[in-house]
Amino acid sequence: MKLSRPFCLVLLLTRAACSLFAAGVEEEGIEIQGIGPGQVEFNYETGFYMTTNDFVARYQGAVLTAHRAQGNRITGDVEAEGAVNLQYENQVWSGDRLQYNFFTHQIRTARFRTGKSPFFATGDGLGADQTNHTYAATNAFVTTDDVEKPGFRVHARRLTIVPGKYFVARDAVLYFGNVPVFYFPYYRRNFDRRQSSFEFTPGYRSSYGPYLLGAYNWYWNEKLYGSLHADYRLKRGFGGGPDAYYDAGVLGEGTVKYYYLRDHEPGFLTFTNGIPTSSTNGVPIEKDRYRLAFTHQVSLRTNLTATAVLRQESDPFVVRDFFESEYRDNTQPGSFLDVNQRWSNFSLDVLAQPRINDFFETIERLPEVKLTGERQQLGVSPFYYESQSSVGYFRHTFANDLTNSFAAYRADTFHQLLLPQIFFGWLNVTPRVGGRFTDYGETHGVGTTNKEEQRWVFNTGAEVSFKASRIWQGAHSKLFDMDGMRHVVEPSVNYVFVPTPNKPPTELPQFDSQLSTLRLIPVDFPDYNSIDSIDSQNVLRLGLRNTLQTKRKNGVENLFKWAVYADWRLKPRPDQETFTDVYSDLDFKPRSWITLNSETRYSINDRQWREANHTLTLSPNSTWSWSVGHRYLRSDPALGPDSGNNTILSSFYYRFSENWAGRLQHRFEARDGTLEEQYYTLYRDFRSWTAALTFRVRESRIGPTDYGVAVTFSLKAIPRFKLGDDQNKPNLLLGG
Repeated sequence: MKLSRPFCLVLLLTRAACSLFAAGVEEEGIEIQGIGPGQVEFNYETGFYMTTNDFVARYQGAVLTAHRAQGNRITGDVEAEGAVNLQYENQVWSGDRLQYNFFTHQIRTARFRTGKSPFFATGDGLGADQTNHTYAATNAFVTTDDVEKPGFRVHARRLTIVPGKYFVARDAVLYFGNVPVFYFPYYRRNFDRRQSSFEFTPGYRSSYGPYLLGAYNWYWNEKLYGSLHADYRLKRGFGGGPDAYYDAGVLGEGTVKYYYLRDHEPGFLTFTNGIPTSSTNGVPIEKDRYRLAFTHQVSLRTNLTATAVLRQESDPFVVRDFFESEYRDNTQPGSFLDVNQRWSNFSLDVLAQPRINDFFETIERLPEVKLTGERQQLGVSPFYYESQSSVGYFRHTFANDLTNSFAAYRADTFHQLLLPQIFFGWLNVTPRVGGRFTDYGETHGVGTTNKEEQRWVFNTGAEVSFKASRIWQGAHSKLFDMDGMRHVVEPSVNYVFVPTPNKPPTELPQFDSQLSTLRLIPVDFPDYNSIDSIDSQNVLRLGLRNTLQTKRKNGVENLFKWAVYADWRLKPRPDQETFTDVYSDLDFKPRSWITLNSETRYSINDRQWREANHTLTLSPNSTWSWSVGHRYLRSDPALGPDSGNNTILSSFYYRFSENWAGRLQHRFEARDGTLEEQYYTLYRDFRSWTAALTFRVRESRIGPTDYGVAVTFSLKAIPRFKLGDDQNKPNLLLGG
C-alpha cells in the first residue's frame, strides 16, 4: 500500500512525540524526565502528566524525585509517591507521599522529614501558609542528629518552619534518648546562621577544688557574637565576664574580653632577676584579679590599616591560673597601636608600644616610625635596591624595677644595593653592598652615662646557590611506598662582611638587642634586626638541602627532606668560636602514615650534642595513632640556670568501638625521673554529641601535685573545639 506524503509526515511526528514521552518532557517551565525503563505520559491540551517509574522534575531551583507521580504542568501541582525528595532553597523535604506546587511552593504531606545542616525536623500534617511563606506541622521534633532515631531532640507540639531561614517550636521538650530533660514554651533556631548555645564543664582540680565552668555563647548575627562566662571554683570563688566579637564594617572589626575573679587563694609572688615567679612566700597577690583583652583592626583606605591591641592584667599569673591555653601561647602579652601604609615597593609603619603591666619587662616605643623599601629593581638597570629607616623614642623598663630603666631617642637608616646574576644557566650569584647610620640621643635614666652617639656600619657580601635534580623513573619500593624518585639538591653559601663599627654595642643603649635563641639567627641585613647589637662579622653561612620525592596515591610527596647549615667565622670576635654549632632539620616519611621529624644541634668545638628534638608519628588508620617524641637541650647559662631538659613525650589514641575511644598523654623528665604531666581521656560518641572525661596529674615542682578531672560536652553540629585541639591543647578539656 502506498502512503500519501501528508500521512507519512503525521506518522513521523507521532513517532517522535512518543519517543519524547518515553524519555521525558522538557519545555520552558517544569522539566520532567523519566529515569530507567518507565515513561512519562503527557497530555498537551490539559497539561496533565503521569509517571509510572522513577523520575526527576525541575523548576527554577526546585528539584523533585520520587517513584511515581501525577501532576499538571499548567497549574504546577504534583502529587508524588514513594521515596519522595524535594529540594528547594538548600532545604530538603522527604516523605512517602507529598503534594507540591512548583509555582507557589506549597507543600502538604502527612508525614515528612526536612532539614538544612545542622538542624533536621520530622513531623506530621505539614501544611503551608503562602501569605507568610511558612510551613506548619504538628507532633514534630527537631534534632542535629541526621538519623531516624536521634539521641538528642526537641519534641514540639507545634512546629513552624521558614525554609532556609529558621524554625520555631512551641510547647517543646528537650530529650536525651527517651529521657525528658528540659521544657521550652518557645524554642527558635536559625538555619542560615550560627546558633546560641550553653557550655558547661564540671570538674575538680587541686588548686580549685570542685568547680563548674559555664558559658552562654550568643549569636546576634555574623557581625556580632560572643560568650558570657559564669564560673564557680570552691577554693577560688566566683568569676566571670563577657567576650565579644564584632565587625563594624568600614569602622573595623575586633574582640573584647574581660574576666574578673575575687580570688580566695591568690598565692604569692616573687621576682628573680627581674622575672616574676610563683612561690609559697613573698609578696601576696591581690585578691581582685582580672584580665582585659581588646583588639581592633580597621582598614582606613586601600592598603592603609590600623591595629590596636590592649592587654591589661591584674598580676603576671592571672592568665596562667585561669586561662592556661592563652598563657601557653603567650606568656607575656604586649599592648600596641600600629598603623601601616603599603605601596607597591614601600611600606610605612607607625608603632606605639606603651607599658601597661609594670610586672613585665617592656621595650616602650613612644612611638617608632619605620619606612621599609622592599627589594626592587632600579629602572631597567640590573641593580636592585632595598632599605629600612626608622626614628623613635624608646624606653627599656624592667619588671617591677624603676632604678635600671633608661630611655633615648634613636634614628636609624639602612640602604643596600644588590646585583643578582645567573652564570652558566644554573649558578645564582647575588653580591650586595650596603651601609647603615644610627643616631642616638642622650640616654636618660638612673645611673646611665651614655651621651649622644653616632654609629656608622658598612656591610658587603654575596650569596651563591644552585639547584640540581635527577629523576629515576624505575625506582620502586613496596617498603617505602615508592613509585619513581626525584632527587633535588640545593647547596648555598652566604658570605657576610661587616667591619668593626665606630661604636661597639657596649657604648650604645640596648633597645633592639640580640636575644638568646636555640636556632641560628640571620647574618645579613636587613634580616638581622637587632639594631643596637650590630658588631663586626666576617662569616660564611654554609647550607645544604636534599629532597627526595616520590609518587603516591595522593600525588607527589616528600619522602625525605634534609637541611644542614652552620656558620664558619673567618675572623671571630673574642666572644665567638670559629665554627657555630651544626644544625640539622630532617623530615622523613617512609609511608603515608609514618612521619619522622628531627631537629638537632651539634657543637663542633665541644664535640657534644647541644639540642636534639625528635618526633615519630604513626597513624595507619582511624582505629589508633601514636606520637612519641624526645626533647633534649643541654644546659646553657645564656638561657638561664634551668634551661636544660631531657623530656620524653607520648600521645596514644585508640578507638575501642564505634562509640568509645581513649587517649593517653605523658610528659616525662628524665633528668630527675619526674613524670611531669599525665592526661587520660575517655571519649564517648552519643551520635549527635560527644563527651570526654579527662583526668590530669601535674607535678609543678613548686608546691603540691596538682590533680584535675573534668567532663566536657560538644554537639557535633556546633563543635566546641577546633579539630585536633584535644591533642594539641589537652588542657582545654579541663576548661583551661
